[in-house]
Amino acid sequence: MANKTKTIFVCSGCGYESTKWLGKCPSCNEWNTFYEEKIAKSNDKLGATSIAKKSSRPLQLNEVIGKEDTRVSSGFNELDRVLGGGLVNGSLVLLGGEPGIGKSTLILQICDKVKGEGKVLYVSGEESAEQIKLRADRLGIKNPNLMFLGETDMDIIQTAILEMNPKLVIIDSIQTMYSDEITSAPGTVSQVREITARIMKLCKTNGITTIIIGHVTKEGNIAGPRVLEHMVDTVLYLEGERYFSYRILRGVKNRFGSTNEVGMFEMQNEGMVEISNPSAILISEREDNPAGSVIVASMEGTRPLLIEIQALTTPSIFGMPRRNANGIDYNRLTLLMAVLEKKAGFNLGNQDAYVNVVSGMKITEPAIDLGMIVAVASSFKNLSIPKDTVFIGEVGLTGEVRTVNLMDKRLKEAEKLGFKTCIIPESNKKLLKEKYKLDIIGVKNINEAMKAIGLR
Repeated sequence: MANKTKTIFVCSGCGYESTKWLGKCPSCNEWNTFYEEKIAKSNDKLGATSIAKKSSRPLQLNEVIGKEDTRVSSGFNELDRVLGGGLVNGSLVLLGGEPGIGKSTLILQICDKVKGEGKVLYVSGEESAEQIKLRADRLGIKNPNLMFLGETDMDIIQTAILEMNPKLVIIDSIQTMYSDEITSAPGTVSQVREITARIMKLCKTNGITTIIIGHVTKEGNIAGPRVLEHMVDTVLYLEGERYFSYRILRGVKNRFGSTNEVGMFEMQNEGMVEISNPSAILISEREDNPAGSVIVASMEGTRPLLIEIQALTTPSIFGMPRRNANGIDYNRLTLLMAVLEKKAGFNLGNQDAYVNVVSGMKITEPAIDLGMIVAVASSFKNLSIPKDTVFIGEVGLTGEVRTVNLMDKRLKEAEKLGFKTCIIPESNKKLLKEKYKLDIIGVKNINEAMKAIGLR
């Protein structure tokens, strides 16, 4: 009698395995994510992920000979900032982003800028050599050491990498690669896990820097199992609105540096162009001084950014007033409007409110709370805020303006861009040690802030 093929059910969201189909995954609580998959026949289930099998005995940490943290510049100062100083030799980097955001364009430019560091192998499972050549000509790519391989079979890719021994390998994308040892289709949990494990072993044992491009889900997360992000050394997200030219490169995991840094680029005809002074770009179109427009100082990692926030209030024609937030947390907006109504006496219960962060930026830092409240109040009163004023401060539920960190960097950025007045928490003003050309006004609560700018 023929042996029955064994199958399991795998969650496409988190990789949880079950012997039977389940409607709801007990691990990630997602519905209808289980699919049937044949069990791989290979004994090495994860592609021999053990990087150093020769270390069969426990070692004292003092016995281990550490290697120097050698880095190679990517050619982009903004990318090097996010990576912590450059690409670490033998590291595995995962780059994710929405379709059309510019991932392949950025990677192809990196391949050109590392031309003096050795051979570069670009492996693509989505585009042909002719398509890559057209993009390379448009971007002016001239690296003679850039090699292309249009392949999705991991066995062929692994052989090519070992024969070539390149300095940098690009995998575009991980969801298109497959291994014959796994019977499921490319992009499934088992395939992504197997391919990533094999790539990790290759780059670690041979000291080859590898960048993997990954698709994202509609929620904005890397498609595939969560273990994918755990296996790599660095996870980068390229963010931005498709109808805006600005792109933000954000690190969410980095074993060799901080995860607080961000890099900013602009998508142009010649490719990604890094922006060294984002603040000047973000407020460059603010010529007039309309009501509801304010400038806030936000921190992205160690970099201060001056960003314009616009608010619009209008009488609601429905029984339930509408709230709309673009670039900020919706729940934070409703909370701050409740504080403004309760503690400052603004009757916003019959007002629709719309708040937007200019240029498609997304900000989650609470230090912009004071600016958001002032923007809403300015639109409600139809009174303009002085154009040369910057607002910094977190607002609590009782209306107090709370301390924020890295105040000196924010003030220096405002001073450099020619602003005259800065309204900050009173507690921060007492801690200032340097002298600034700014007129710094310290406030304890939102009522004091309203009086300082003439809204009360």
